[in-house]
Amino acid sequence: MRHACANAARVLRIPTATPLTLPRVAGKGTPATALLGRQRIAHTVHTYVHSDGQAYGTEAAEAMGVEPARVFKTLVAEVDGVLTVGIVPVAGSLDLKALAAAVGGKRAKMAEVADAERATGYVAGGISPLGQRKRLRTVLDASADRFETVFCSGGRRGLEIELAPADLARAAGATVAPIAAS
Repeated sequence: MRHACANAARVLRIPTATPLTLPRVAGKGTPATALLGRQRIAHTVHTYVHSDGQAYGTEAAEAMGVEPARVFKTLVAEVDGVLTVGIVPVAGSLDLKALAAAVGGKRAKMAEVADAERATGYVAGGISPLGQRKRLRTVLDASADRFETVFCSGGRRGLEIELAPADLARAAGATVAPIAAS
């Protein structure tokens, strides 16, 4: 299945039978793309030119010409003092109460950006749910199951990975629960 990618610099399709080495993506691979290569998970890498000032998720959806409900953002929160990742559609927001409930916690708040960057190894606006420096508890919003494929950050601004929701959950070690607020 091919998607139109306005402003796309490069689209790279990685079949399920990928060898263990991953081709360079736009000059640099990321821990996220390397993880998918090692796990031999079928995915497509999309790149676009990031412009300053626009929200990363909505910018990605517009640049790739896909509906925002299919593009997911990675948010890091603290649930009872433990960093936890919520993956939700860019058009919505993270329901902190639902995230806490999904991991058996009581209280949740958004994590400090520096703490999120240090734990994941990625910079804000490019935090991927895949290949993080420290494996954090992760929850994928249940709305992802409505689609054949979804998009998430590839580990840097302007890099998106398209893959099946079940593969995203498996690679991220995520549970699936309704955690998005409209």
